[in-house]
Amino acid sequence: MSEPSRRICKIVLRIFSQLLWLAALVIALSGIFLLINFKHCRLFFEDESIILPALLAVVAALFLLAAGIAGCCASEKESPCLQGIFVYFLIIVFCLEATAAALSYISVEKMGSELAPFERVFHQYNGSSKDPDTQAVDFLQKELHCCGVHGFQDWQTSPWFNESGHTRVPPSCCNSTFTNCTGSVDQPELLFTKGCQGKLEDVLSFILYLILWSSVGAAGIQVVGLVSVSVLMKESPLQEYRILDRDPFS
Repeated sequence: MSEPSRRICKIVLRIFSQLLWLAALVIALSGIFLLINFKHCRLFFEDESIILPALLAVVAALFLLAAGIAGCCASEKESPCLQGIFVYFLIIVFCLEATAAALSYISVEKMGSELAPFERVFHQYNGSSKDPDTQAVDFLQKELHCCGVHGFQDWQTSPWFNESGHTRVPPSCCNSTFTNCTGSVDQPELLFTKGCQGKLEDVLSFILYLILWSSVGAAGIQVVGLVSVSVLMKESPLQEYRILDRDPFS
């Protein structure tokens, strides 16, 4: 390989190694955001399988970061060791990303069954700030700007609504734009109109699809990095061998 071509390969490897850092940031933030949402909303899930793509995404991001560092170093120094480490990291990341992407797709497809306990948690709401179900419901309604499972009308069939005198919904249903909102059902225009289950499904689906497509994008970057480093490795064998002359006295 000519010197200009080798220089081009090094530049390409350096650029795409730095792009791996950007991909790592996107994947890591997606996984962390999903983990944070699950922490506050774990009561609404049937099991904890939905966090598997998030955990794999965070681990893949760490390896992507390490691969980017190794790739940048390999582009500066023609070290077979660094080139081998770069390839090794990318192979691990490929496996992690493929698994995370597959699990993300599966989680989106079965989102409805994952959120099976949704109505039960809302039904057990009692208004106490120390009750886990109450904390989860209030957090969800405030953060997602929603009210009830499918709408504020759901509260009218809940035990808490009956005990409160059939006049109001939880204060967390109040649209923060209106400071005079008391949760009264006689003023529905002051309440959040959309249900929480649909909004939570939309948020989770967006995060899961972000993990999926960012993994696919990172895989494309990795392919270019692998091609670049393979060209350099091809022209730089690990060790040159030669046949030694036989000892004439043997």
